[in-house]
Amino acid sequence: MAIDGPASSGKSTIGARLAADLELPFLDTGLLYRAVGKAVGETRIEDAAAAARAARSLDPTALDDPALHNETVGALASRVAVMPEVRQALLAWQRDFAARPGGAVLVGRDIGSHVCPAAPCKIFITATVEARAARRFEQLRALDDGVIHSAVLAELRRRDARDAARAIAPLVTPDDALVLDTTSLDVAATLEAARGFILERAARCR
Repeated sequence: MAIDGPASSGKSTIGARLAADLELPFLDTGLLYRAVGKAVGETRIEDAAAAARAARSLDPTALDDPALHNETVGALASRVAVMPEVRQALLAWQRDFAARPGGAVLVGRDIGSHVCPAAPCKIFITATVEARAARRFEQLRALDDGVIHSAVLAELRRRDARDAARAIAPLVTPDDALVLDTTSLDVAATLEAARGFILERAARCR
């Protein structure tokens, strides 16, 4: 199952819940890019060769690092994610995970369009940038009282622009994906719509 969408749209929450429901392995591919960004750090963030080496040598246990979820690492991830060398280095890793017996749930920006274009079930989760910034701000404020809403909004706009403009696997909505706009939907309503779509697709495959 491929679940895509822009930053802070809620796709990881929905993907994890669906994977648990279906008893399938789950991969938030954004963590791969966060791990690479953290590995190279701010001082080498423009060094594509160093980032590609970090991607090729990525240790899966690095994905469990709580530090990957902070905003600084997220900004680094967005910068390495536009590098073709990094995306290519991580492609086989993601496809191997998706090919597990029984299936898997992958969440990212290009799963349905590039990583797994033949996925039988594709969902694209989106929301206005203002709604996404408000959610991200609340998440970050729980960790840091000094976070500034306008800075969060500006960073999301920058990430959206980079995701849409990158040369390889830009953020697009797959033609055969269910589009869920979560601007006014809570998690329960989004899950209900996603589950209905999954059941419909499963019925077609029988």
